[in-house]
Amino acid sequence: MIFLKKKTGQPFLILFVGINGTGKTTSLAKVAHMLQQAKYSVVVAAADTFRAGAIEQLREHTNRLNLKLVAQNYNSDPAAVARDAVLYAKSHKMDCVLIDTAGRMQTSKNLMEQIAKITKVVNPDFKIFVGDSLAGNDTVNQAREFFEHVKFNGSILTKSDADARGGAALSIVKITSTPVLYVGVGQEYQDLKPFDKETFLETVFGSLSGVDIKEISSEPKLTPEPKLTPEPKTISFVSDPFAGITDADIFNYSELYDIPPPENDDEAIKLGTKIRDWIKQGRPKSGESQIDKKTKHGESEEYLSKNEEIKDKKHKQDKEEEKSKKKRGVFGFFKK
Repeated sequence: MIFLKKKTGQPFLILFVGINGTGKTTSLAKVAHMLQQAKYSVVVAAADTFRAGAIEQLREHTNRLNLKLVAQNYNSDPAAVARDAVLYAKSHKMDCVLIDTAGRMQTSKNLMEQIAKITKVVNPDFKIFVGDSLAGNDTVNQAREFFEHVKFNGSILTKSDADARGGAALSIVKITSTPVLYVGVGQEYQDLKPFDKETFLETVFGSLSGVDIKEISSEPKLTPEPKLTPEPKTISFVSDPFAGITDADIFNYSELYDIPPPENDDEAIKLGTKIRDWIKQGRPKSGESQIDKKTKHGESEEYLSKNEEIKDKKHKQDKEEEKSKKKRGVFGFFKK
């Protein structure tokens, strides 16, 4: 940016803002030294005309660095000092003008008005906020207030060598959306280092060198849960083995296949099952029935042959007695 402005024949103006005690004036001197090393000519404006010793402090730095200082008496108009420095730079073909400002508390209305006036008069090309890394949340609040009035372009955080974590940098970048340009790591002029985000992240969050990070090749596929099928309801024959079967079906089945009454509960249950199967098959006549097939109770396909044997035995009995039994063969004594 300085090189492009230099081509137009105009000096590049940098305004420094911040409260007292943050190292603003020293940071200005460090930036001046850095520009000198880059072969740029620099003039410094002592626009802090309120703090006692501010002009002397800045003059000491400029004498050490062999720089031109533009200053007036204390209580002079800071905007007038900044304008004189700009006019000097233009007349002497200087490349950069660094403007120091008063550093009272960020809540001071007069301070903010003075900075706004300087900005309006000289229209600086770049504005830098200088904050103390050790001040923590107070530095963040200062940056917020100054940004609302000045809209600075970047920050310098001082005393970073004594800050164990440096979390203020993260907060300032977050609330102002401006970068941290440099960090102060000592008292010497060369102790101004460009902000390194990799080093900062390692300082704040720790090193990831010992962490084994495995790349996930593909997302795990979700397998659908199996649907639960309701268990088939079984009919209990404890109370009545012929439950759900009409007396007519019992009578017709016993007449069709010449079935004698069951002698116990087990036989009654088996007979009830066969009658139900016969009903499901559409009540076929004798010779058409398929209930002789193996049922789910494990019966074999020998029903018809056994049925024939029973017929032979019953023919020997008295027909009248057999008819009376078959009349009772509706098995009513099993039904409640």
